[in-house]
Amino acid sequence: MSSPAVARSSPGRSREMAPRSRSRGQFWDVGGGSGNRLERAAAESERWELLLRRGELLALGGHLKGALEAYAAALRRGAPVRPECLGTLVDCLALNYRLRHGLGWSATPAAGADPGAGGLLSCLGCQDFLSEPVTVPCGHSYCRRCLRRELRARCRLCRDRLPPAAAATDAEGTTPRPPPLAAAIAASGFRTSVVLNHLAEKWFPGQRERARAAGRLGELLHQGRYREALAASCEALRAEPSDLTLRIYRAESYAGLQEFKAAIEDLNAVLFQLPNWPEVYFRKGKVLHDAGFLGDALQLFLQCLALDEDFAPAKVEVEKILFDLLSPENLKEGLKDSSWNSLPCIKNKPFGFPSVMEESHSASELSPEQNEEKSEVTSEPVKGSLNRAQSAQVINSTEMPAKEDCLKRVSSEPLLSVQEKGALLKRKLSLLDQDVIINEDGRNKLKKQGETPNEVCTLSLTYGDIPEELIDVSDFECSLCMRLFFEPVTTPCGHSFCKNCLERCLDHTPYCPLCKESLKEYLADRRYCVTQLLEELIVKYLPDELSERKKIYDEETAELSHLTKNVPIFVCTMAYPTVPCPLHVFEPRYRLMIRRSIQTGTKQFGMCVSDTQNSFADYGCMLQIRNVHFLPDGRSVVDTVGGKRFRVLKRGMKDGYCTADIEYLEDVKVENEGEIENLKQLHDLVYSQACSWFQNLRDRFRSQILQHFGSMPGREENLQATPNGPAWCWWLLAVLPVDPRYQLSVLSMKSLKERLTKIQHILTYFSRDQSK
Repeated sequence: MSSPAVARSSPGRSREMAPRSRSRGQFWDVGGGSGNRLERAAAESERWELLLRRGELLALGGHLKGALEAYAAALRRGAPVRPECLGTLVDCLALNYRLRHGLGWSATPAAGADPGAGGLLSCLGCQDFLSEPVTVPCGHSYCRRCLRRELRARCRLCRDRLPPAAAATDAEGTTPRPPPLAAAIAASGFRTSVVLNHLAEKWFPGQRERARAAGRLGELLHQGRYREALAASCEALRAEPSDLTLRIYRAESYAGLQEFKAAIEDLNAVLFQLPNWPEVYFRKGKVLHDAGFLGDALQLFLQCLALDEDFAPAKVEVEKILFDLLSPENLKEGLKDSSWNSLPCIKNKPFGFPSVMEESHSASELSPEQNEEKSEVTSEPVKGSLNRAQSAQVINSTEMPAKEDCLKRVSSEPLLSVQEKGALLKRKLSLLDQDVIINEDGRNKLKKQGETPNEVCTLSLTYGDIPEELIDVSDFECSLCMRLFFEPVTTPCGHSFCKNCLERCLDHTPYCPLCKESLKEYLADRRYCVTQLLEELIVKYLPDELSERKKIYDEETAELSHLTKNVPIFVCTMAYPTVPCPLHVFEPRYRLMIRRSIQTGTKQFGMCVSDTQNSFADYGCMLQIRNVHFLPDGRSVVDTVGGKRFRVLKRGMKDGYCTADIEYLEDVKVENEGEIENLKQLHDLVYSQACSWFQNLRDRFRSQILQHFGSMPGREENLQATPNGPAWCWWLLAVLPVDPRYQLSVLSMKSLKERLTKIQHILTYFSRDQSK
């Protein structure tokens, strides 16, 4: 029996060739089949990639129904999609949820938001008391609880990515590898800021002790010891019934023991007092998710993201739920899976998406009639948001918004405006401050228990202004300079220093000056962000001392900014006007000198060759810093170019490097026309001689010179236009192999004629060597 390949190819062949063709056809059949399979696989891969891209674009455009169809179709075609690939869809669903429920919109993070009832000493994440404060690389401070639980992906104020918990850095390969500094902070266990922690203990000892007790509860929950955690939280609440964090811990204990009704009651009590706390919506969603109410959990997770787009755990949960909802086995008609039938939002009715696409081009937008029909949402509320047959008996929940099919409700469009789409594309969803409406049933329930709203869940302490007797300037002193912190920075090990003080220490060794912990990653990052909270406390409580400290700093900066007095001198090599002079800076004293030159804004320092009698020569050249490339270990490659020449008047020393009082040198101009003509003739003759010498060099030498110094500057028409004369003279002096003392004598000359004559003598000498 002939193979299909032979059968297809035989009509155009002779009978005599048939056996041979059959043999070849059998070979081609294997290769052709394999090639076809590869082509089909490639086409299928391209098709689901297009579907995923289409889904993302539809979501960004506000067409959520079409986006859901596209993602579902891609999964049906076997696309290797993971839950985190649905991040864009989740962002769009959260925005849609916000708009549908009348929550406000702001295109910027809540940088000016109220820092919480805790005043300055409040966590930027949970807005509760700043217990065990940890300063992250961007300079903002969070409580260790928020960082360990990874409650936020980005900083609330500056949008910088927060360091992930060390245990979750590479979990399942789904978490992006953090920057080295962030990973180092997480690996260190999120060291508390020593200064901020001391202030919290000194100013609010009672609140600090309660925070410690809450921390012990967190450890019990982390270890799965729910009975012990429940007993401890109940005992703590008897002493502090208004502590919100304790109520959340008790709710988690109840949830761990599967006592969902009690957990929901505690969380509802917290929401009654603080309806804008995203974490509580997340905790409540987790309880409902564990209880099997996926649809209600999805709504609460979206509510959490509507209030805080960077609440990372909520986004992860929504991604997982949507991934399960969109998976092919859950999109089959009939939905025989029992887990789907447990969802209250699809109870007693089939669940599915309208006509999931069979081809990529079939996922078109819905007609206006279909869109209008699909976007309708009933306005009748369903109390409890749970299974109608069990909600009253299992979980006593506050009223949530109206329910239809869970994905139908979150995907129904209003279309977004141009401004809203642009804001979404930039991923600047804001933290909202509008209140979420709590139904009257919830308020009445609390009143029936004999409690007024003010007595129910208030923060246990309003810690705002600090008594004057507790404010001590010694609490804000840098341990290196023993002065008030100025631009305080906090290292990953938790110690705080003035920025300049720490940089000077790191010039010598990459270790913490106090605990000797390695700061190599911190040094390589080179951000040195100011600890915002510490600086705010100094501004608020020590304004006079700060003003005096700033005055001293300004005076020191002004002293370093002089370009004629106490000018920093780099003792190394010869430098010339207009000629590049790259430097490799590794000595601590010169690291400091370069940094000061940049910080003062002058970006200049002097360069002199060494002198056995006077430390450095009497003449030198100013260098202008063009660029600095810092290496991870603190060394730097500094790109400079020569500027003015100078003569040393007085020598000095500052912090290890040389300084000098100087006067600048300029060429004496020739006024007589006859002398000017003679000078031009000499200039042209020496220039031609220099070009001839350079062209006669060996190719290897010439290429090295060009690579290091660049090409030779051209001839100048006005010889006296600049204070230093023609640029080509200095370029030639830099490349000529002449003794530095001879070069120094040329550098010190203030007569262009004498300088040209010296260069002519040098060229004549080297030209004789070339001719031999």
